[in-house]
Amino acid sequence: MSLEDQSLYQLSENVGHALSARGLMLATAESCTGGWVGQVMTMIPGSSEWYERGFVTYTYLSKMEMLGVQAATLERHGAVSEYTAAAMALGALERSRAQVALSITGVAGPGGGTPDKPVGTVCFGWSFLDGRNHAETRCFSGDRDAVRRQSVQHTLTRLLDQLLA
Repeated sequence: MSLEDQSLYQLSENVGHALSARGLMLATAESCTGGWVGQVMTMIPGSSEWYERGFVTYTYLSKMEMLGVQAATLERHGAVSEYTAAAMALGALERSRAQVALSITGVAGPGGGTPDKPVGTVCFGWSFLDGRNHAETRCFSGDRDAVRRQSVQHTLTRLLDQLLA
């Protein structure tokens, strides 16, 4: 296992312990990471105690059908927006038995970027059953793999911060 993979494994383990200690289950809604968060979360033995399910919604249609993202949100703001990330996280929460959900949607590259949303732009959402919701945008550098890896690292780090707050 590479050092980068070991780091993601340790972070996932820490998130899992924090979820378990609070009696919470996690659902994920991923676009540009293609299920990578779900993969690293389920690498941890016993993850079925705190990882409930994952949605990989790469297209507009899948975001609408599986997560209930409104067509108007996608048309007005695009898939790569905090509005869409927030709707994805809330949709994952509503369509699962989890108490916590996160989402990732972005432009991993190498193509697909625009002046407003260059390659490396990634939007994140976190929703909690207690009503806490948060969304943010980051811009990462590097190739497609680097953008995706940084996205997984960021969303889990921010989730852990929110769980420990």
